[in-house]
Amino acid sequence: MIALGSFALGDRTPRSVEEPADAASVAAVLKAATDAGEAAVIVGGATLQGIGNAPARYDRAIVMRRLDRIATYDPRDLTIGIEAGMTIAAVNARLEEAGQFIPFDVPRPHEATVGGTLAAGWAGPRRAAYGALRDLVIGSTVALADGTLASAGGMVVKNVTGYDMSKLYVGSLGTLGAIVRANFKTLPRPAVRRLAVAPIPPDLEGRAVAALASVTVEPAAALVMRGFIGNTPRVHDEDIRLIVLFEGSAATVDRATRELRSQLGAAGVAQTRLYDAAEAERRFQVTLDATIEPLADRSITYRARGIPSAAWARMDTAYAHAERLGLVADAIADLRTGDVYLRVAGATRDAFEPRVAEADASLRRVLSRATLLAGEPSLRAQLDAWGPPPETIGTMRALKARFDPAGTLAPGRYVGGI
Repeated sequence: MIALGSFALGDRTPRSVEEPADAASVAAVLKAATDAGEAAVIVGGATLQGIGNAPARYDRAIVMRRLDRIATYDPRDLTIGIEAGMTIAAVNARLEEAGQFIPFDVPRPHEATVGGTLAAGWAGPRRAAYGALRDLVIGSTVALADGTLASAGGMVVKNVTGYDMSKLYVGSLGTLGAIVRANFKTLPRPAVRRLAVAPIPPDLEGRAVAALASVTVEPAAALVMRGFIGNTPRVHDEDIRLIVLFEGSAATVDRATRELRSQLGAAGVAQTRLYDAAEAERRFQVTLDATIEPLADRSITYRARGIPSAAWARMDTAYAHAERLGLVADAIADLRTGDVYLRVAGATRDAFEPRVAEADASLRRVLSRATLLAGEPSLRAQLDAWGPPPETIGTMRALKARFDPAGTLAPGRYVGGI
C-alpha cells in the first residue's frame, strides 16, 4: 500500500498516487486530472523536490519511475533517447560501457531521475567545461495537461526545424508539462579523471583561490568547500577544502596536477591529495550530495548564481553574515560557474523556526539571486523559495496560461506562484 504522506509537499498531501507505465498513460492521467478539475504533481526520484514552493492545490502525485528504459541509443552517433523515470546512475552505467558520458553532476544519482533532473533545471559544476544539461538536450516528448503528447527536436545534434521547445521545459518544475522522454547528445568519456583535494588553513583560503586562478590548464570543476562534515555543529572555519577535478588525456592531467601543486605550494598550502578513477568519482559525488544534505531537521539550503570570479568573495560574505545571525553555516563556492551554496541551521528546529523568515530576508540581502534548494519542510513553509519575481514574470504567466489553462500542473510551485 502506498503511503500518501511520503509524497507530501509542505502541508499538502495528495489524495492519490498513480504510476503510469508509459508516455500514453501519463498523458491519459493528466487529461483525467484536468477534466476533473484536479491538480497533479509530477514525481521523479524526489531528490530535488526541495526546489520550489508547496503547490497551492495537490490532488494527484504522478510517479514516473516505471518509465525507466533507454528508448534508443547509437554510440556511433553520440545520441541517446531516455525515458524520464530512468535513474541517473543507470544511465551513467550504460554510457560508461560505450566510453561515453553526460555531465549530469546531480546529487544522489541512484535515486534522481532524468526527467526530475531536467524539470528541476539542475546545472552541475562541470557545465563550464561541457555545457549545461539543457544545452545537451536535442529532443523531448512531453505530456501536456490536455492529454496531448508533444514532441520537439529529434535524434540529431543539428536540428533547426521550428522552435527549440525542449529547452522550455527544462527548469519549469513540471508546471508546463510532464517530461516523458529526453534525447541527449553524449560526450566521449575522458581517458583520465583525477580529483585534487587540498585542505586549506583559514588564513590561506584567499591565497589558495588566487593560486588556482593562475593555473593554465582549466579544470573540469573547482570548488571551495567549508564544513559539510556530518550533522553536528562545528567551530568557526573548520575543515576548508579546495576541490579540483581534472579530466582529459594522461599527459594533460599529469601536467595540470604538477602545476596545481606547485601553485598551491607557493601559496603556502602544504598538501594536495590526489584521487584517480573510481575513487575520484566517489569523492566528487560526495561533494555533489552535500548540496542538498540537511543538517538534521533544522536547516535550509540556498543556491545563488553569480559571476565565477566573485564566487569565493560572495560565499565568504554570506558565510560570515550567517554566523553573525547566530546560525551554523556550511558553504560551497563554485569557482568555475559562480554558484554559491549556503546551508544555514539553528541550534534546534524549535529555536530556528520562529526566526527563519527574518533570517531568510537578511541572508537574501547579502546573497543575491538566491533560491531555496533544500530544507526542513516546517522551515521552508514560511518562505518563498524563489524570492522576488523577475521582470519577465508577465511572459512566464502567459506561458503557463497557454500550456496549462486549467492550472492542473503543480499550481503555485514555480516563480511568482505560477
